Amino acid sequence: MNISRGLRGVQRELQARMAAEHQRFWGRLANLPRAVEAACDTPVGTTPRDVVLEQRSFKLLRYRRSTPATHAEPVLFCYALVNRSYILDLQPDKSVVAQYLDRGFDVYMIDWGIPSIADRHLSLEDYVCRFIADAVDHILREHARKDLHMLGYCMGGTLATSYAALHPDQVKTLTLLATPIAFGGGESLLNLWASPRTFDVDAFIDTHGNCPGWFLQASFLWLKPIQSFIEKTTALYEAMDAPRAISSYFAMERWINDNVPVAGETFREFVKKLYQNDELVRGTFHVGGRHVDLAKIVCPLLLLTAKNDHLVTPSSTEGIRRRVGSNDITSLTIGAGHVGLVVGGKAQATIWPEATKWLVERSKANNEGGGVRARNFVVQARNEQLQQPR
Repeated sequence: MNISRGLRGVQRELQARMAAEHQRFWGRLANLPRAVEAACDTPVGTTPRDVVLEQRSFKLLRYRRSTPATHAEPVLFCYALVNRSYILDLQPDKSVVAQYLDRGFDVYMIDWGIPSIADRHLSLEDYVCRFIADAVDHILREHARKDLHMLGYCMGGTLATSYAALHPDQVKTLTLLATPIAFGGGESLLNLWASPRTFDVDAFIDTHGNCPGWFLQASFLWLKPIQSFIEKTTALYEAMDAPRAISSYFAMERWINDNVPVAGETFREFVKKLYQNDELVRGTFHVGGRHVDLAKIVCPLLLLTAKNDHLVTPSSTEGIRRRVGSNDITSLTIGAGHVGLVVGGKAQATIWPEATKWLVERSKANNEGGGVRARNFVVQARNEQLQQPR
């Protein structure tokens, strides 16, 4: 009798669960039109900004402040040449840019744009010694400063590190976000795929001119195929009855699929000199005929890594520690992935408040006179506001 009653109880519970799941299914299906609308209308990169410098496809963006900056040194964000930089300003509640603005900094961002086939000969020298150098010079003139803060994400961090080694007097602090520095560990599939035994980068670039965006996207997706093609589809289904989750999902999808090519010569150099020969930590890396000596970096360093990063392992970023001249090095890590370190809810609530606090502690108050000129930037700038990334 007791067994029979128990079985009936289990049966009723299963029926109730099936009915509830059936109801949720139809509720999510009813929300499909809203999901389609969100896919088309989800805004990204919404923090107001102005183009203050432009060369070829390169643009320097300055983010607008509603109040004067409270810190004398501005911050320059240097993003990777792959994908689009608005991942650092994805949505209002998932914006690294907003975190620094809220802390009282003037914030600039390099938007590399889309290289054309005519740009295939652009090299690392062009990006480090011309584009970054011109951006830094513009910012320092605008703020009447001799130095600024730099933050580099992924490949952009490698470029920022190279610039800091070549111009240590201009970089007040250097924040490296999931930045590849040591390439010889072989812990990432990218390192294995880029091996000269399996990848002839010369033949690839000679054939294509630039590294195509589709090639880069396919490479990144196939690093974690289950997550890329199955788990995220399941996540969309689970989010169908949650408008904010749907908006976040499609904001990420827009960025993931917004790929851009990389200038051919730059891609060739990056693969051969760094992925294949690990020249940066071996001390043999040169840009524009100049030796990139990491020991010349003496400014404070902040290393931000993600424990589950499948693109840039924490050990790759931490590889800079023993090679720089700085005696002020701080590391912060989180249980997230390469992108979750930037836009994840946990990262926004923990890592970024700590990172901005670290920078505040190494900044001067904006009372030296340079801020007067900086506060007039809306008049001086071209006022080309970019409401949507191109």
